[in-house]
Amino acid sequence: MSVEADFKARLVAGQPLLGTFVKTPHPSVVEVLAQTGLDCLCLDAEHAPFDRGDLDRGLLAARAGGMPALVRVASASPHEILNALDLGAAGVVVPHIRSPEEAEAAVRACHYGAGGRGYAGGTRASAYVSPPIGERLEATRAETSVILQIEDVEALDHLDAIVATPGIDAIFIGRIDLTVALGETDPKASRVMAAVSDIIAACRGVGRTVGMFTPDLGELDMWRGQGASLFLLGADHGFIRAGAMKLRADASF
Repeated sequence: MSVEADFKARLVAGQPLLGTFVKTPHPSVVEVLAQTGLDCLCLDAEHAPFDRGDLDRGLLAARAGGMPALVRVASASPHEILNALDLGAAGVVVPHIRSPEEAEAAVRACHYGAGGRGYAGGTRASAYVSPPIGERLEATRAETSVILQIEDVEALDHLDAIVATPGIDAIFIGRIDLTVALGETDPKASRVMAAVSDIIAACRGVGRTVGMFTPDLGELDMWRGQGASLFLLGADHGFIRAGAMKLRADASF
């Protein structure tokens, strides 16, 4: 089983998975983080300056290190999803899904077929060979993790329909965007916490895997108890800053 297929199987099964965001578009950062024992990385092409060349090099480094790497794409545009998957991403995190129609379109863009992802055989995703089309279709279905992000007020009115969309492997809760969308400034505000719980409950109702970001590691047991299993926490920028600050404190002069 490939690294990507193994990750997807664990994701869909609801096994606990821990990853982090990569904000620095350089393969060395990915190479270093691939040595950490995390379950996955997520290259953040939505909020960090990743172009296609950066994604190419970052995903190459992840593959060389045997690390499943997701890409949070800049938008749900099919070409953004195509770029990430052709370059060898284990899957995509698609931001700002607000309706079941948007969810269906995002799922369609992740897979080959009518109205879906454009077919190319000789890509990194296929190890630069062109296998028989049937084999490639089967492998892609087994290897591509489709993770849709809920973070907008509009989505809360369509939760049941969104999370029940066929082809979704996980729903990811964008806690900070959701906080702002709800008119709050504290991700622990009662309205935010209630919305997160509602999303988890809707996912559990249809057996859908739930992922999230949380700024407070002390919440992990609570959210795991409610049913969340994929956690993308922190980012390389934060690790660098925290390490430098600890060095300054430890040096004691």
